[in-house]
Amino acid sequence: MDNFESPNLDNQTSVDIEKKEGDFQSRLDMIELRASLEKVKTEIAKVIVGQEDMIEHLLAALLSNGHVLIEGVPGVAKTITAKLLAKTIDVDFSRIQFTPDLMPSDILGTSVFSVKNSEFEFKKGPIFSNFVLIDEINRSPAKTQSALFEVMEERQITMDGTRYIMDEPFLVVATQNPIEHEGTYRLPEAQLDRFLFKINVKYPNLEQEIAIIKNQHESKKEDKTEVVERVITAQQLKNYQHLIKEIIVESQLIEYIAKIIINTRENQFLYLGASPRASLALLTASKAFAALRGRDFVTPEDIKEASYAVLRHRVIVSPEREMEGLTADEIIRQILEGIEIPR
Repeated sequence: MDNFESPNLDNQTSVDIEKKEGDFQSRLDMIELRASLEKVKTEIAKVIVGQEDMIEHLLAALLSNGHVLIEGVPGVAKTITAKLLAKTIDVDFSRIQFTPDLMPSDILGTSVFSVKNSEFEFKKGPIFSNFVLIDEINRSPAKTQSALFEVMEERQITMDGTRYIMDEPFLVVATQNPIEHEGTYRLPEAQLDRFLFKINVKYPNLEQEIAIIKNQHESKKEDKTEVVERVITAQQLKNYQHLIKEIIVESQLIEYIAKIIINTRENQFLYLGASPRASLALLTASKAFAALRGRDFVTPEDIKEASYAVLRHRVIVSPEREMEGLTADEIIRQILEGIEIPR
């Protein structure tokens, strides 16, 4: 199949580059991983036009075993893309619509008295799944949002003194609307820090808009997601996640990551810098982007590509600069430009 030919060629090119440079030798077999992810992209492309950046970051999050916050105006395919991604993987999927009246027990589950056994039994909530889509996460108050703290960080839930471990893989993908603020609640910084990525979704360009309209006009199916097939098993995904941990990161690149994070803490335009969790997230995400490119080693470009999605929700622009229109992405770009790239 064509889907498998391209990854092999790309991987071979990467190997050739490594040999020419003489610095690296390919130790890991990235061909199957690359081919599987290309198949995932192909399945999603049956329905979604464009949004390559969002899809790339979602795949990187899958490989990194990290959670994702997707922000964008209504109608830019945030929710459907997450649903399609879940459909390409043979795992359990659940969707939770956050509303102002949602309670923590509606997410985690609750203890119910069983007349048959004359004791309380724990009924698991929708969070007990492999792939959890939380729609409009900022629609619920802090009490409900706090129900996600433990499960997102530790992959476990403690209820009535009993610990329940989540089945792997476990991924939370949450969406929110950046424009409408009435009836919404700002996510606490502690929760934002638990998301590996924050992806900002933009409008499609003219060509993509035309393609979207044509696809809708020519489609004969009521449910367009029916054409998407499962192409990765849960075990394959877990194997890929373990493979990512073996990717090479040179010591000068680890120092490069540390300099980026330290610079956010010392930057005069930022009120809050990135935490050590951000350092680890940037390291893991850089490995995932290297794997997406068919390499078993990280380059400075992988780190720079991951930096925006890893850092934009972990830093806070100072009020004065925010009033001037300066954004977190612009400050991150300035930081990256101001640090010497290791060679």
